[in-house]
Amino acid sequence: MTLLPCDRVAPTPWKNGGGLTRELLAWPSPTREGSDWALRISVADIRADGPFSAFAGVDRWFAVLEGAGVQLGLPAGPHKLQAGDAPLAFPGEAAPGCTLLDGPTRDLNLMLRRGAGRGAMQAARVGEDFAPRARFRALFAADALQLQVDGADAMPVPAFALAWDAQAHGRWRIAATRPVRAWWLHFEPHA
Repeated sequence: MTLLPCDRVAPTPWKNGGGLTRELLAWPSPTREGSDWALRISVADIRADGPFSAFAGVDRWFAVLEGAGVQLGLPAGPHKLQAGDAPLAFPGEAAPGCTLLDGPTRDLNLMLRRGAGRGAMQAARVGEDFAPRARFRALFAADALQLQVDGADAMPVPAFALAWDAQAHGRWRIAATRPVRAWWLHFEPHA
């Protein structure tokens, strides 16, 4: 299990000046031969209205972590997304325009290279098991919590941190006595 707090990753400014991104994980790591990631997880701070970058051949999931939220201009029409809403999935080619509802937001992004495998992001609930048939599993915690794997002693996960395992197995569960803001992410690469 690897644990990575967001504040240990230097933010990269966007070319359009509208925000910053902290890339928490690109898996597998790109190589010198030009291979690309199959899965990418990042946290973005959106500071101004503007379009998302286009990612051809990529499926995206997006969740608002903090702030009032955003309105995205998707091909099917505008979509409002606020903290607490289920993650939104859309094709990376869509590159929607983004309008802040009331000030900056902090957001979680999952990107999966289309054709590399299957995966998703979903809200995590205290007391519910997470055991997808997926080799790669992760938990992003916006609140500090305890992660338990197969009934073993719980591991502390600080607020705004990613816990992940590329050879995951068994049952994952959040051990907490109160609701927490957290998201499960999983990916099963094609053979």
